[in-house]
Amino acid sequence: MANSAYDVLGASRKKFLSWQFRTILVSMVGYAIYYFVRKNFSLAMPGLTAQYGISNTDFGIVIGIGSLVYGFSRFVNGFVVDRCSARAVMAIGLLLCALSNFAFGCGYNISAWLVGADPTAAQATPDLVNMLVMVMAVTIVLNQAFQGVGYPPCARLLPCWIHPSELATKMSIWNTSHSIGAAAAVVVCGYIMGSMGQDLSNNPEVINTIAANLRLDPSSADGMNKIMQYAQHWGAWKWCFWLPAGFAVLGAAWIFFGLRDDPRSVGLPELPGTNIGKSDDEKPSSASRSAFLRVMVWTNRWIWTLCIANVFVYVMRMGILDWGPKFLTEARGMTIEDAAWAVAAFEIFAIIGTIFSGWATDHLFKGKAHRMCLICMLAASAFMSIFIFLPDLPMLISILSLAMAGFFIYGPQALIGIASANQATKEASATANGLAGIFGYVGSFLSAIGVGIVADHWGWNVVFYLIIGIGVLGAVTFVTMWAAPRDGYARSQKFYSSKQHS
Repeated sequence: MANSAYDVLGASRKKFLSWQFRTILVSMVGYAIYYFVRKNFSLAMPGLTAQYGISNTDFGIVIGIGSLVYGFSRFVNGFVVDRCSARAVMAIGLLLCALSNFAFGCGYNISAWLVGADPTAAQATPDLVNMLVMVMAVTIVLNQAFQGVGYPPCARLLPCWIHPSELATKMSIWNTSHSIGAAAAVVVCGYIMGSMGQDLSNNPEVINTIAANLRLDPSSADGMNKIMQYAQHWGAWKWCFWLPAGFAVLGAAWIFFGLRDDPRSVGLPELPGTNIGKSDDEKPSSASRSAFLRVMVWTNRWIWTLCIANVFVYVMRMGILDWGPKFLTEARGMTIEDAAWAVAAFEIFAIIGTIFSGWATDHLFKGKAHRMCLICMLAASAFMSIFIFLPDLPMLISILSLAMAGFFIYGPQALIGIASANQATKEASATANGLAGIFGYVGSFLSAIGVGIVADHWGWNVVFYLIIGIGVLGAVTFVTMWAAPRDGYARSQKFYSSKQHS
């Protein structure tokens, strides 16, 4: 896209675009690392079930509670970030995520100490398993609380550096950080689960424990093959948390030293065309800001419609991402490594789809992200239908249909944040995205709790029938936004104009 929107910057144009690129790159890598220490849990779950017999329902409750905490944290931090240094908040949040991941990796030893059990025993006692679930829940909830610090700073930073006319394209490129981080997590952690840990395949107690926990028959070839996959890598799940924690520490330093909060902090002018109706030097009063938020966020019907749509988007996306490895290993008979690569394909295609969605929004729909979201939700539902209703397709075709679902479902995930930022303007973008985040992670909560219970009681196919239905409901929600404007800058100028005349 041409940079005509930046030509009015004159001699500052080159420096501005350089800082724009730097901001996108540093925040992309930083947020990808946030996902690296978040999506590692899904790859560890099969190993935790094999060793300790933790059920899908238990996992669902933990993931669900964590999702609600994340949504609330993101909402609260939206307010915080609109008022203080975005880069400092983002760096501190990632450092705290590293600490919670390290604690999770030590969770079994902590649990054994709390109940007075032997951590070296092959078979955990029921008391120890129950304590592990509690410790796991606490560390996951803490990690999700710190994860909620990650996105609001980016929602605040990027509209300060990117013109609204190309926000969808460039923020969609930025939004590939979700998929890059998640793909890195599943590939690295899939490798860890298939190559690290203790080889206890000669220990009969371990064999019996895994067989009982996974309800497998050791006398059958297929059953014993699955048992040996876990017995040869006993305890590998711990490294799924320790290794990403190390990367997160480095990522926190990368964010703090690499970012700046806005153009003025490096002696550059504000972006042309993003004036909200007041002077850039004007410091609004608390009352004025509250009134602005009321108009641009709290009573803005387009923001609320995007919030509702985000519930459906997250049910669909997180249902696949959080539970994909378990579904593929338990229902489709894949090894944990093959399942990891299948989910990685979902994320890799999501990267391409996210970029395409942003490009299509700016070039085909003139920045109206909600229209592209409608197309994406319908297409994602169609490809998930192929994956679920045609299970006898060749494996490659089946995985390709799952990957194409990822191609389209990440479009709305990225574009809702972009649309929220545009509708609320740069002055309230973090608050609007925080609100949308709460709704999104209500969807994630419903997905986590629902999938765990439905999978244990009615099977995996019913889970995905429901996910497809949710995708269709999401499409219907976007239909109601068809006539919405591209952004809210005209609305904000009207607000400040009325304030000046009152």
